[in-house]
Amino acid sequence: MKILVTGANGQLGREMRSVLEAEMPGITLYTDIDELDLRDAAAVERFIIDNDITHVVNCAAYTAVDRAEEDKAACSAINVDAVKNLAKAADANGAKVLHISTDYVFDGTAHRPYRESDKVNPISEYGTSKRKGETALLALAPDSIIIRTAWLYSPHGKNFVKTMLAKMDTEKELRVVADQIGTPTYALDLARAILCVLRSHQWVAGIFHYTDNGVASWYDFAKAIQRISGHGKQCQILPIPTDDYPTPAARPFYSLLDKQRIVATYGAEVPHWEESLAHCLNRMK
Repeated sequence: MKILVTGANGQLGREMRSVLEAEMPGITLYTDIDELDLRDAAAVERFIIDNDITHVVNCAAYTAVDRAEEDKAACSAINVDAVKNLAKAADANGAKVLHISTDYVFDGTAHRPYRESDKVNPISEYGTSKRKGETALLALAPDSIIIRTAWLYSPHGKNFVKTMLAKMDTEKELRVVADQIGTPTYALDLARAILCVLRSHQWVAGIFHYTDNGVASWYDFAKAIQRISGHGKQCQILPIPTDDYPTPAARPFYSLLDKQRIVATYGAEVPHWEESLAHCLNRMK
């Protein structure tokens, strides 16, 4: 086995590095755009051939949700074209692809956790691009695995946890959306779930969902960050509706994902989001 992890400098990519170096050392190559431009089809195929890659874990993505509404070409280049390049190169050379997708492929109108088989209906350019990437991957490399996740955070990069910690220490009041529901997901937990897939004796292609367990609004998430971290005790966090915080891109109001398939198939562990948040905040100290 020889694994390529793309987007290795991002939140999930960095957690994948720590997990794989500890659990499967010496068999993984880590790249970001500086080492391998996924938009270059020839370069992608050459890298896979030259390095005898057997598995690709694609963590690379354009994730600037609001900017994507205007920057459609750049968003599509990473979330669609680059996925096509990986799919073609992997399929032509017998490598398997595990690709990370998002809850944004759904419109957020459900009233129970979304299953993998549920109808998709993205409501933003970002969500649309991620769905096109899914479709292209499964058409070009049918033996691929897609893992959809949501509300990802880690000690690395830009994310809600780091933003809230910074603002709590400098502002007296924060207004946080309370009518969007989902599950905060620790990137390290997702990396460990991916490890379960890579270590498995089987490779079951198709779409899987993975987030941590539990339910929260962004307001609940912010209050938990404040309580568990002990930061910003002087900062008052107030719940507001989405209408009071307009953004260029629409967000799903409901983003809970059903994790039963990945648990049953690969034995992935699914911690509660508050336990994982405490672990992440402890690392950040």
